[in-house]
Formats: sequence, structure tokens, C-alpha cells
Amino acid sequence: MRLVGADGEQIGLVASTEALRMARELDLDLVEVAPQANPPVCRIMDYGKFKYERDIRQKEARKKQSRTELKEIKFRPKIDAHDYGTKKGHVERFLRGGHKVKVTIMFRGREMTHTDLGRKILDRLVGDLGEMVTVESMPKQEGRNMIMVISPNKRHMEQLARAKALEPQVESEQVPEPEPVPQPEAAAEPEPEPVATAAADLDEG
Repeated sequence: MRLVGADGEQIGLVASTEALRMARELDLDLVEVAPQANPPVCRIMDYGKFKYERDIRQKEARKKQSRTELKEIKFRPKIDAHDYGTKKGHVERFLRGGHKVKVTIMFRGREMTHTDLGRKILDRLVGDLGEMVTVESMPKQEGRNMIMVISPNKRHMEQLARAKALEPQVESEQVPEPEPVPQPEAAAEPEPEPVATAAADLDEG
């Protein structure tokens, strides 16, 4: 077999008994990492630690795969400005979280004769979101609903993430506030000099 040491060094071709002896001396395991190779490749390692780290990597990979979800936001064709702003904020939050968003315009009764109003809302939403969004599924009518699917623009999101990562550095480079200039101390008034008493005056006393 071709043996790789515990630190990753290439030991070379070694008999299996010799490889086992070397692993036992280090109180480690001998693990076959490339059985399809000719000759097969084995490595001296702590198999328990290797398996633990491998499980952690697989778990993180599954988290990333399941992180992307399809969120849904519903609008009415005659939505007021306040509600539009609130729902647009929800869409932005979903996109920043890496999720796709299904935007649904719900029509009722006679509103079905004005489906153009729903299309205007969807066009307005895409325009307001700008570079952060990619239209994955163009607006289409499904019964009484008009549906569009949008997803985050990965390149733009990466740029935002890099800019955000630089924010603490920018704050640390701000010009420090000037230190207060010490005020000059008021000159002390001179103490009165003692008056010398003549010796004659002392004799008189």
C-alpha cells in the first residue's frame, strides 16, 4: 500500500504489517482512504476525530442546502402606499436572507377586469428593489391570482456583504474628537512681604 503519515507526509510504499505497526506506535488508526487506487492509499490518523469533523462538515452542508426557502407575499391591486412599503420591506428582508419570494396579486370580483393594475404593482416592486433582485418567473395569471417569483441577485448581495464587513473598519478610521485645550491657570496674588520691626521698637516694648 501507499502510506500517508499522520501529518500528511508521503511515506511511500509500505507493507500492511509495517503500516499497522507504525500506526500502533502513534496510538492512531490505519485508514484506507483510496481503495480504488493501485496500490491502495492508506493514512495514519485519529479515525474518531476524522469521523466527527466529517459529520460536522456534512451537517453544515445540509444547513446551507435547506437555508433557501420559497417565501410568499400577497398584494391587493388597490394597495395603499403604507401597506405597499411594509410588504416591500418584508420582500427585501427575505431576499437578504437568501430566500426566493413568490409575489401574489389577489383579485376579487370586478377587479379581474383590471389585471393591468396587478402587473403595474409587480413592475413597480421589481423597479424599487433594483439590483438586489432577479426575476426568476415572469408574472403570469393563475385563476384569480397573478404570480411572479423573484430571487436574490447573488453578485449584488455579495457586494453588500463585503461593504458591511468594511463598516467597522471605516468607523475605526474616523477622526478622533479634539482634546480640550487646558485653560491657563490664574496668576496667584503675591503674598504681602513681612514688615521688618526695628530693634529700637523691640527695646521700647
